[in-house]
Amino acid sequence: MSNQHYDVLIIGAGVSGIGLACHLARSCPEKSVAILERRSDIGGTWDLFRYPGIRSDSDMYTFGYSFRPWTQTKILADGPAIKGYVRETARDYNVEDNIHYGLDVRRAKWSSEQACWTVYARDESTGGNRRFSCNFLLGATGYYHYDAGYKPDFPGEDQFKGQVIHPQHWPEDLDYTGKRVVIIGSGATAITLVPAMAKDAAHVTMLQRSPSYVASIPAIDRLSERLYQVLPDDWVYRMARKRNITLQNMIYKASQRWPGPMRWLLRKGVQWQVGDDVGMQHFDPSYNPWDERLCVVPNGDLFRTLKNGDASIVTDHIETFTENGIRLQSGKELEADIVVSATGLNLQLMGNMEVEVDGESVEVPERVMYKGVMLEGVPNAAMIFGYINASWTLKVDIAGEYLGRLLQHMDANGHGTAVPRDHEGCKAERSMLDALKSGYARRAAPLLPRQGTKAPWKVTHDYQADRKVLREDPIDDGFLEFKAAGRRRDAA
Repeated sequence: MSNQHYDVLIIGAGVSGIGLACHLARSCPEKSVAILERRSDIGGTWDLFRYPGIRSDSDMYTFGYSFRPWTQTKILADGPAIKGYVRETARDYNVEDNIHYGLDVRRAKWSSEQACWTVYARDESTGGNRRFSCNFLLGATGYYHYDAGYKPDFPGEDQFKGQVIHPQHWPEDLDYTGKRVVIIGSGATAITLVPAMAKDAAHVTMLQRSPSYVASIPAIDRLSERLYQVLPDDWVYRMARKRNITLQNMIYKASQRWPGPMRWLLRKGVQWQVGDDVGMQHFDPSYNPWDERLCVVPNGDLFRTLKNGDASIVTDHIETFTENGIRLQSGKELEADIVVSATGLNLQLMGNMEVEVDGESVEVPERVMYKGVMLEGVPNAAMIFGYINASWTLKVDIAGEYLGRLLQHMDANGHGTAVPRDHEGCKAERSMLDALKSGYARRAAPLLPRQGTKAPWKVTHDYQADRKVLREDPIDDGFLEFKAAGRRRDAA
């Protein structure tokens, strides 16, 4: 089996992987960098999801990369536009030619003797095995299982005569024109699907077990639209980005500090949109704002669709599927031709690949994260995990800048290895997503790194604080253990 060696190997060609590769092209142009991607195209999430209305749930001025302005004024962009943006960014920084597609990475082994990683992948098209090696390994695979979304076992589902589908695997030939559709769920996917499908379906019913907080935001950034006419694109982008980061942070912190008033404001916003046509019990969550991720809709499209009667919302529990639909615990039956199970994701880290350090398996749930980027005790490796309360890409950007600084520091000082060491025993029993009460976060808790009790092991989900730590704090801070670079030998 032949071996290809790179200075840096990135797993995943989605928003995170492309962002990291571009940052390294900017800060470490002398490094050889390659990306291994299981799918046959660029984009990750934005290549996988194809359901109607697919769009970002974060504004594009913060979801876009810091180094490449998003120049459209649509605040929540659709999936194809985001995928195009990622592809264009990769081309701008000559990253696209360094992507190896169709490779399912199964295992990564670190050898301290050779001071490098050996990565084993399966070629999806041929079934053959491929081997790579690298000095530094970056995991940019996102956080969910691409093969299967989360779907409960619904009682009686086998007797239903219609179709049951999950948004993660949307059939290309699905025709829902004139059909009765029930969408199970109350999160970002469900509130996107309802107005998108209601345009053609006979009727759409959003069936939720419990309500979520939903806020309306403008579809178009009118201020930036005007500023683009008189100022350079980069200036407008940076002003909008800074404004939105500040606003997001204020809303999150206000929700944590004053949950009662924020709850009132969010509910009043919905009531103003739907009036007396939709019962407010469907928008009255049992939890406080930002205990789960806040959902947003452009120009209140969900509320408008519910108000005009093209869709309806039901809050109840499923008793059983029937031949013609779903019977609820209240006794009501929802007739349906198509049921969409928008019930969430299954989390999975590093694409489920096995990781070994000197022959010992790395159990991720037994580790803490260093500065929210590296795993304790794992040399020359990083893992990207975005924010729960802000755009994912904000973390990609500052992590990419930090890793560039780290590699520059190692080269300048003759270091070949860097490994975080927790000498004070800062591991807590909670997971790094303990602040989030969403179902997917609770289900994934046994798979995630542990939360730390103090810096630099505590994952704060605070962009402003992380920005200072990753951009400005010294690389050699006493928590990273460095070893001198030796002569690399090809991995076996």
